[in-house]
Amino acid sequence: MATYEYHCPDCGRFDVHLPIGTATPVCDCPACHGPSRRVFSSPYLSRVPAAVAAGLAREERSQEAPEVVTDLPPRRRRRRPHPALARLPRP
Repeated sequence: MATYEYHCPDCGRFDVHLPIGTATPVCDCPACHGPSRRVFSSPYLSRVPAAVAAGLAREERSQEAPEVVTDLPPRRRRRRPHPALARLPRP
């Protein structure tokens, strides 16, 4: 199923889900049942996970207004190895 976008002069834009290649140039508006013409827009192929979308949005914002780093990040504490690892043979 593909998503096709139509524009109603009275109600605005709406989406219709139809099999690929079956969209008509004019479709009835679901709200007012008036004729609406098809609008060609960018395809909506897949959804992006929220973490990826947030990263992409942050990258776009950084082009105009980069984040300023004022100090170094805190050092991570180094974990001690597990006691059982001390008994393993070393090369």
